[in-house]
Amino acid sequence: MGSTADFRNGLVIKFRDELWQIVDFQHVKPGKGGAFVRTKMKSIKTGRVVDNTFRSGESVETIRMEEKKMQYLYQDGAHYVFMDQTTYDQVHVSAEIIGDNINYLKENEICSISFNGDTPLRFELPNFVIAEITETEPSAKGDTVTGGNKPAKIGTGASVNVPLFINIGDKIRIDTRSGAYMERVKE
Repeated sequence: MGSTADFRNGLVIKFRDELWQIVDFQHVKPGKGGAFVRTKMKSIKTGRVVDNTFRSGESVETIRMEEKKMQYLYQDGAHYVFMDQTTYDQVHVSAEIIGDNINYLKENEICSISFNGDTPLRFELPNFVIAEITETEPSAKGDTVTGGNKPAKIGTGASVNVPLFINIGDKIRIDTRSGAYMERVKE
């Protein structure tokens, strides 16, 4: 157990039978009445952000989170299998926890998984991943950087809008936070 005095950005608390991460907080001491703490919290499960106010000194249940870098190995039914880089232990993570990041998850990718004990709670991909184009319309002579965009599929099956000059087999860098094409990569 903790109190509002323990609040800091990134702290995970149990509130209304759900886990929330404190994104921002502000201690307010008005001229009249008791002090309070105004918070902005993000749901670990859904990603929804809400504002809430706690009385100063109010007891809250804090959750200890441990973050590990893990390597994605393969999909096993409805779960995805990751390996701890130091102990070589394997962990099964449900598709629900991974969420929309599944669109950019490829084998051997190093990801960040947050645990409460042995239970995975949160999953994060690197901000940028490199993917190979597997399907798109062929480019024509004269297609330039200043032209338009066209849809393309990457190895995971996700669709990304890319410039007209991108062809099948090209490798591109994708921003996993927005799903946007960043640049062509030459390896």
